[in-house]
Amino acid sequence: MKNILILLFIGLSGQVFYAQTVSDAVRYSSQDITGTARYRGVSGAFGALGGDVSAINNNPAGSAVFNKSFVSLSLSSGNYDNQTYYNDGITVSDKSDIDLNQFGGVFVSQGNGKLRKFAFSFNYDRSNDFDNGYVASGTSTNSIADYFSGYAQGVPLDLLELRDDETTASLYQFLGENESFGAQQAFLGYQGYLINPETDNINNTNYTSAQNGNSFDQEYQYLSYGNNSRFTFNAAAQVSENLYLGINLNAHTFNFRKETILFENANGSANAVSSTRFDNELRTYGTGASLQLGGIYHISPSLRLGATYDTPTYYTISEETDQYLSTNGINGNVVLSPNVTNIYEDYDLQTPGKATGSIAYIFGSNGFISFDYSYEDYTSMKYRPDNDVFFQQVNANIENQLTGASTYKIGGEFLSGDWSFRGGYKFIESPYKNDAILSDRSGYSLGLGYAIGNARIDLAYDWAKQQSNTALYDGAFANTAYIDTINTNIVASLSFQL
Repeated sequence: MKNILILLFIGLSGQVFYAQTVSDAVRYSSQDITGTARYRGVSGAFGALGGDVSAINNNPAGSAVFNKSFVSLSLSSGNYDNQTYYNDGITVSDKSDIDLNQFGGVFVSQGNGKLRKFAFSFNYDRSNDFDNGYVASGTSTNSIADYFSGYAQGVPLDLLELRDDETTASLYQFLGENESFGAQQAFLGYQGYLINPETDNINNTNYTSAQNGNSFDQEYQYLSYGNNSRFTFNAAAQVSENLYLGINLNAHTFNFRKETILFENANGSANAVSSTRFDNELRTYGTGASLQLGGIYHISPSLRLGATYDTPTYYTISEETDQYLSTNGINGNVVLSPNVTNIYEDYDLQTPGKATGSIAYIFGSNGFISFDYSYEDYTSMKYRPDNDVFFQQVNANIENQLTGASTYKIGGEFLSGDWSFRGGYKFIESPYKNDAILSDRSGYSLGLGYAIGNARIDLAYDWAKQQSNTALYDGAFANTAYIDTINTNIVASLSFQL
């Protein structure tokens, strides 16, 4: 039976968690352009327009633009295509899936006096999809033993030795309960014969890699699953002939699961271990809340302006991990399968706030063209509690490595009878100062719609490209894989005017 190990987060003890990195904060803070097919057909450039259920997530005032109640539901088929470069190896991975992408409705009531109209709405959007996978395969000059050696420094040898009444599972659990995640990694590396102590003294705290060669065939398999979802509760009003104001209360939830497996074969005879398999699984769950305020102003019947402020999202996050290591070499076949789940104490994450300005021009009954600009300061992200020394270091890394990032969206719609034709372009800057870690993201969209009485059917296709230089592990094993990613989506929406 699997043991459950609860690791309390005590920063003063030097506790090192599995995650809580800069890249994790970026992942949980990022939101893609998702929603109805009409919204995605113009790349989400809807901030000054309203009149679409998903546009409410862009600008809360947009629901008051509706003249009648309206509901919509959207399905999407997403695909990722990763081309991965790792040292001398190149691999290709791709996958498709179908998801419920959006559903929601707007309910309009006529006001009186200066308040001409009220609107209340609810909308669900899958704001980010974490489904991803790639294989990094090639020959490296360094071994995964460096990962274990890095974590082992400072850990007394006495903690890594099995006593007569201990098993690998019980000592792995003891180290997690009383020492740290880093001590657990040192234990795996030592018992797997991947690292050696500098001396046999039980008080030794210095270690070296047991792998002396400089040629290692490695294959790193990465799979992730999950999504970030947003539930929006909206209220808006037309407060004058030309001014619309709105507010959103957003509930956010995400689940993220990451599985990695590294296979390593040592070339040559100078190594203690000839083959290694190292498995890790991370499961993360988050819940959060945020607020949005927005307004739309009609300068003229044709020209409209929009403005929105999104507060930071305040998440509470839970994490748990599992590990497995097997090695084969001069000491025979060694399997370290603790069968222990590490459950960490909950922690908090504050994402960046966002300000958006929008402008749109309406060509009468023939369509529109619209532009949105948004800015987020990623250096404002914070892990909490603030007084924890580990989070203080990660927050310092966030300030040093990240920067402010702008998003540009432009889109248009042309109407011809019952048909609608749409197109758009988006450009999202990298949140990293060094955009070699994660590049800017750019893409385009196309859309088509057809009205049938009070119903409408919409289709959209969007394409986006981004490159990343992804670290396989955190710590002393600093190998990275360069990944060229293309994401495509096909979205279908069915909408009804009530």
